[in-house]
Amino acid sequence: MIRSRRIALVLLLPGLVLLVAGVVIPALTMLLSPPRVSTGEVFDRLGRMLSDPYDLAIIWRTLRIGLTVTGLCLVLGFPTAYLLARSRSRWAGVLLALAIFPLLLSNVVRTYGWLVVLGRNGVVGQTIEGLGLADPAPQLLYTELAVVLGLTQLFLPLAIITCYSAVAQVDANLDEAARGLGAGRMRTLWSVTIPLSMPGIAMAATLVFAGAVTAYTTPYLLGGSRQTMLATQLFRYSGVSLDWAAASATALIMTVLVLVVYSLSTAITRAKAVSR
Repeated sequence: MIRSRRIALVLLLPGLVLLVAGVVIPALTMLLSPPRVSTGEVFDRLGRMLSDPYDLAIIWRTLRIGLTVTGLCLVLGFPTAYLLARSRSRWAGVLLALAIFPLLLSNVVRTYGWLVVLGRNGVVGQTIEGLGLADPAPQLLYTELAVVLGLTQLFLPLAIITCYSAVAQVDANLDEAARGLGAGRMRTLWSVTIPLSMPGIAMAATLVFAGAVTAYTTPYLLGGSRQTMLATQLFRYSGVSLDWAAASATALIMTVLVLVVYSLSTAITRAKAVSR
């Protein structure tokens, strides 16, 4: 037992050293002590951001969009993952591959597709004008709706593959046993499959929320300057105005938001496990 632990430690040591030296230390340095800025200046800027109505509006918009996208991805992704995991069709693997295929495409390419769809002369705009609902068509680009749609399409495949792996690990015989005891399909899904899949659902929620909160390309292209989020604000501070204190403070806020959601999802998962 001791020898196996030593072997495991030796195997893990190179990766841990690389992780600490290449990720943890640089991240903490940029968060707490960026170039030519002290830690005190970072926290002073953080305090001013948390009391500024403009910055608070950006934080609230980012949180609202992140939670909305997470909810939509779970509502759309889990049923898809459940059907694919429980399907006995020989095409199930092909359908799963098609569901996650967008992950292989560039985020920029997928986002530009929404520019074509949501533009004033795009498919949606022409449809609205053709049905006589509005003339001219309403501006859908550079709205919060456009950002939500783009981010949902961006991270939905990630939610599907994460939930799929969780549902696939739940023994299908448990579903049959529940139905044999008189439970319907919805009762079985709600009382058996979802609780047992909760760790995967929580992980999917965390990954989608983290991606939505830190995404830059999609909010920038679909939201523009009207729908500023923390990621686009971070780029402006670090790439345009070179305000490193504000950039670090913004990154700290983003990190805290992700950690809070991760902690909540973990707590919910543990509470479900204890209740079972």
